[in-house]
Amino acid sequence: MHDEHAPSSASYGDHYAHQATRLPDNMDAFWMPFSANRQFKASPRLLVSAEGMYYRSVDDRQILDGTGGLWCCNAGHARPRIIEAVQRQIATLDYAPTFQMGHPLPFALAERLSAIAPDPLKHVFFTNSGSESVDTALKIALAYHRARGEGQRTRLIGREKAYHGVGFGGISVGGLPNNRKFFGSLLPGVDHLRHTLDIQRNAFSRGLPAHGRELAEDLERLVLLHDASTIAAVIIEPVAGSAGVVLPPEGYLQRVREICDKHGILLIFDEVITGFGRVGKAFAAQRFDVRADMITTAKGLTNGCVPMGAVFVSEQIHDAFMHGPENIIELFHGYTYSGHPLACAAALATLDTYQEEKLFEKAIELESYWAETIHGLRDCPNVVDIRNIGLIGAIELAPRPGAPGARAYDVFTRCFHEENLLIRVTGDVIALSPPLIIERDHIDRIFHTLADVLKRTA
Repeated sequence: MHDEHAPSSASYGDHYAHQATRLPDNMDAFWMPFSANRQFKASPRLLVSAEGMYYRSVDDRQILDGTGGLWCCNAGHARPRIIEAVQRQIATLDYAPTFQMGHPLPFALAERLSAIAPDPLKHVFFTNSGSESVDTALKIALAYHRARGEGQRTRLIGREKAYHGVGFGGISVGGLPNNRKFFGSLLPGVDHLRHTLDIQRNAFSRGLPAHGRELAEDLERLVLLHDASTIAAVIIEPVAGSAGVVLPPEGYLQRVREICDKHGILLIFDEVITGFGRVGKAFAAQRFDVRADMITTAKGLTNGCVPMGAVFVSEQIHDAFMHGPENIIELFHGYTYSGHPLACAAALATLDTYQEEKLFEKAIELESYWAETIHGLRDCPNVVDIRNIGLIGAIELAPRPGAPGARAYDVFTRCFHEENLLIRVTGDVIALSPPLIIERDHIDRIFHTLADVLKRTA
């Protein structure tokens, strides 16, 4: 049926370009994720373009990106090599299945990724998001134990304050109450370690906090409670992002690794935010020198421009599935878009960009200046803690009595509307994760702006 209001084919490009750069006539139909929909739609914050370190808003303001999109645009915005790769790929091969079929790009990408991954993670399973990566890793862990004759290992251990995406597996092992409480009993057989946030002992630490290694012993408590022979895996964010940038105490991750080895438990690192240079190495496992059996990733894998995730798997786990008749599917799991051609092209070009511009190394080079500058906010009103590692930062504010989160939200909106700076808040924590192309003058502007806004926010 002809729609008299539809644009002609000749004007499609102009029509969509116009839609993409103006305030929508009606915003009701889009149910926004993780948003206060009614509040947002009453006073929207819309971005219409981006380049380098900056967004441009619908009212034509240049906005400095202090969050790398949503922890994902590690190489900045509109990078030429990535743009060209995606444009070329969609004109060449827009889609191809990877169920009993294939195309060359995911094989080439997996080879590139395995070359930068820490040992012994030499195999890659592609997904479309961090949430899917987590659920994939949990399923692989359960199937691995069954494949090797220990099918009774079905218990999964997460951690309080953890965020592992929004699949049922991820929210089950996750430890953020609001992400869990609306969705029933979730997966059975899941327990949680205590979190490591200890402001009383570790406030204003620079880098890893000194106190809290003993919290790893909580895993031994759960082993005694449930019996090691029932536990399949422990999943941990090396740096927890959504909880407000919670860092591992010195020696904590190493001790968790020792306990997992002792009891035959797999250790999964969720590196959706720390992967691809955020802490100065390709992965936090390398920065902290801790071996993981699997690593989940997404975000920085494609610089955020095409949805994609990946699970890095050890040779031991992968090889446990490669037995029996060769015509039998080894793992009954996957996604229609696993290894999507556009995502692979974007990821390969992203890896090239990281390498050519030495962006992982740049995060290390700027870490001290970043730390010095963010800790300069220590004496600002209502600041109770500052945390940092690599190019990650958090400023925790004292909550207003009876209104948790309101003070940080006011800082967020003032930064955006009045100071043309994009930050992120979670509760009363201001979280920062800028693109790795950041320069010192950008760092100065971010923290000078925050200092000014904090002084003006009661």
